[in-house]
Amino acid sequence: MLEKRNKKIEKEIHKMIKKLLFTLLVLVTFNGFSQNLSLSEQAKVSILTCGTGPESYAMYGHTAIRIQDKITGLDVVYNYGAFDFSTPNFIGRFVKGDLQYFVTNESYIDFYYNYQAENRAIIEQELTLNPIQVKQLFEQLNASVYSDERFYTYKFIDRNCTTMVVDKINNTLGKEYIQSATSDQSYRELLYPYMSDFYMKLGIQIIFGTKVDEPATRLFLPYEFESALSKTKVNGVSLEKSNTTVFNAQPTKVPFNGLNSIYSLIGVLLLLALFGKKWIPIIYFTMAGLLGLFFSLVGLYSLHEELLWNYNILLFNPILLIYVWYYWKENKSKTILASKIILGCLVLYLVYMLNKIHLGIVWPFILLHGYWLLKNVLKKD
Repeated sequence: MLEKRNKKIEKEIHKMIKKLLFTLLVLVTFNGFSQNLSLSEQAKVSILTCGTGPESYAMYGHTAIRIQDKITGLDVVYNYGAFDFSTPNFIGRFVKGDLQYFVTNESYIDFYYNYQAENRAIIEQELTLNPIQVKQLFEQLNASVYSDERFYTYKFIDRNCTTMVVDKINNTLGKEYIQSATSDQSYRELLYPYMSDFYMKLGIQIIFGTKVDEPATRLFLPYEFESALSKTKVNGVSLEKSNTTVFNAQPTKVPFNGLNSIYSLIGVLLLLALFGKKWIPIIYFTMAGLLGLFFSLVGLYSLHEELLWNYNILLFNPILLIYVWYYWKENKSKTILASKIILGCLVLYLVYMLNKIHLGIVWPFILLHGYWLLKNVLKKD
């Protein structure tokens, strides 16, 4: 009986080894095939724009390059959005702004099935590139995949899966033909509609600094790139040869969730304001002050320009920590002085925020801070 079981286990191990060897053979063959293959005159280049997803890394969509040659059978997709979660100190490096992303290649059919499984739309724009340009781009992409050039330092606006593709195509054209359309919108305003999760939207909006309030001159979002590409002309000829939706995502209805909305935030802050215990503002302002301190330190530590000069520390003010100390010690004169300084910062913040889109989600904090601080200043002995 034991001998039979051992033979069965041995058989299964042999099967697994065969499968593993076959997978490795396919991968090696595919990589070597795409690296050494010469393209025919019929080879074509397309830009693939993929829809958004619920995960944070898929929130804004995705861009990739497809090179197809029906004569040789090549059909490969180059993707500049790959990263490795097993990278040591992944979160720390991401926050600091020196996390390495890299380019990968895979068969088009695998790429298609992955996005189909995630129910994310795929739009394909074939480009009017001549055979020399197609070959040049193909060689550049392969050179990147199979060398140290495959790695690049990710930047939220300036270097991501879309900007890398924009730069590759412009480089192939020999000039910066693909450009962002003149727009009065800021980066923050472009990003805002993509964020469906309220608390994720709130977190992202308050950690961003002044850079995202600048006019959006850089093509960094997949759908913005897709739109710009359809309007681009090279020597009077449209760069877009065709535009096809190769996969239509099935519409999904997301039911309204009151707990994940501004109404839950208003409700919680209102309860805090009405529940008049001394320890509540102490705990709340301590947390708010620590958050402001974190914003300040991240601004000094991080290489992400989007996190620099974060004026939201005027709302989540580190001085609140000093206020809490004097409030706890019942030092009335210094508590009032700290209150007045923070209120002055709060007024400056409100004035600065009047033309900012995220005022619509931070105003409950402004009201609560103002209410508690004014109450303390106006309080009579």
